[in-house]
Amino acid sequence: MDSFLLEFSMFPTDVGESKSHYVAEVVRVVKESGIAYQLTPMATIVECSSLSEAFDLVQKCYSVLDTMGCNRVYSVLKFDIRKNCSHRLQTKIQSIEAKIGEVS
Repeated sequence: MDSFLLEFSMFPTDVGESKSHYVAEVVRVVKESGIAYQLTPMATIVECSSLSEAFDLVQKCYSVLDTMGCNRVYSVLKFDIRKNCSHRLQTKIQSIEAKIGEVS
């Protein structure tokens, strides 16, 4: 299986200073998708099995913000694509921990 790690952030820019209500709905879409993910303070990382799966998830996340009435949405997407690999959300961290010990 191929691994498509996607780190992304997505939020509206036209709704005031606090964005957590909107970000929470984006994370809800990710959570309910069943795709493995890791939430960080600045982004969400998902591991998909194909590029189309990743882009479908991004589309669903955008759609929820659109439904909420957001007229301007900012998003950053970064991919790390590796063939014949899986479970990299865990194994990339385990590789570092094997070298330096437990990380936070």
